[in-house]
Amino acid sequence: MTTLLQRLVLLFSWLSLLGFGSVAWAQNEISGVRIWPSPTNTRLVFDMAKTPDYSYFTLNNPRRLVIDLADTDRDIDFAAFDNDSDLIRVIRHSTPKNDRAVRVVIELSKAVNTDIFALPPTPPYRNRLVIDLTDPDPDKQTVVMRSDEANQDRDIIIAIDAGHGGEDPGSIGRGGTYEKNITLSVAKKLQALVDAQQGMRAVMTRTGDYYISPNERPELARKHKADLFVSIHADAFTTPQPSGASVWVLSMSRANTELGRWMEKSERHSELLGGAAQVIEDTASERYLAQALLDMSMDHSMSTSYDLSKRVIREMRAVTKMHKKTPQAASLAVLTSPDIPSILVETGFISNPREEKNLNWAQFRQRLADAMFNAIQAHFKRTPPDGTLWAKLRNLNRTHKVQSGESLSLLAQRYNVRVSEIKAANNLTSDMVRIGQVLTIPSI
Repeated sequence: MTTLLQRLVLLFSWLSLLGFGSVAWAQNEISGVRIWPSPTNTRLVFDMAKTPDYSYFTLNNPRRLVIDLADTDRDIDFAAFDNDSDLIRVIRHSTPKNDRAVRVVIELSKAVNTDIFALPPTPPYRNRLVIDLTDPDPDKQTVVMRSDEANQDRDIIIAIDAGHGGEDPGSIGRGGTYEKNITLSVAKKLQALVDAQQGMRAVMTRTGDYYISPNERPELARKHKADLFVSIHADAFTTPQPSGASVWVLSMSRANTELGRWMEKSERHSELLGGAAQVIEDTASERYLAQALLDMSMDHSMSTSYDLSKRVIREMRAVTKMHKKTPQAASLAVLTSPDIPSILVETGFISNPREEKNLNWAQFRQRLADAMFNAIQAHFKRTPPDGTLWAKLRNLNRTHKVQSGESLSLLAQRYNVRVSEIKAANNLTSDMVRIGQVLTIPSI
């Protein structure tokens, strides 16, 4: 027995000298690589078997980021993974510190800001090492200005937010459908409708498969001076039975329904999946609403959001079953813009097999986008923002056909003009109007 043990020890020592021992000793491994490019940054993710023990440094001429992973198997081919990033030229191995380590070299196309951090297992993922590469000087995007000079006849700006993306797949249907793919498809269809309408323009919070934190999304809408923020999602629950679409607005307190609480929990889970370091380090940062939001601007925004939500629900009833017939409220980060009316549209339950099948049908997604656009169009036709082309057209040669129960005083209040001005524009000698009478409404 002693002789056998001695032979095994000698054999293992011989293998170690030849470089085979690192495979036997390695306690960790890179099991997968994912690259998520966005317009301004690239996220590189290494799926790890265990918590990574890492260090890194940068080199110039050429620009490289070098990462050392201790006690890790190097049996992975980086060339086998797709790389669509404009910031990463190539990912390759280099000579490690020792036989039990891996040295990864990321060759860069330009100088970048680097943020590297490890993430614990968060279903559906295991341990991860995340490398965020940010372009410090991205191409400047066109932003709509609201100066006095540029404020005349401007477009109505609709910010369209495709939920989830990149590392965060959102909910996953039983058939394997990712929510992030459904939301991006519907968002692009809605974008096409908005851009085809004269006097309207859409801006997208994301245009591809990459992650943006819920807190950043309304900031992107504000950057583009949006008049409306629409976030598109696909609902999910713990059981397959719930079904139907719904529309959500901001609640100033915690959600008071089980589904609302589930949505709030899902949004925090999305932060973990996407790798928001501040959430990992401080789990108390779930307080998305600051006291500063409680002002008159927020009150107006919330009121407008609620009215628009009702219009969206009316339009979507013709397309799909509604889970709730009235707007619902929850404390969601994507809805917290104090100055931009914001709604979140749940297009259906991806956890319901029938609705998952519907959401995978392109024609159904188009009908959902049509319903949202019809509601948005009707809302802004009634109340176009000041300075827009729509506001100008509304004030020119406006007419109104009198309906049952309407009076001059009611019409004056609705169109923000005086009764005397309506009478003068229509040569009326009394306050009496008749049903079906077409009145000219004077410009404001």
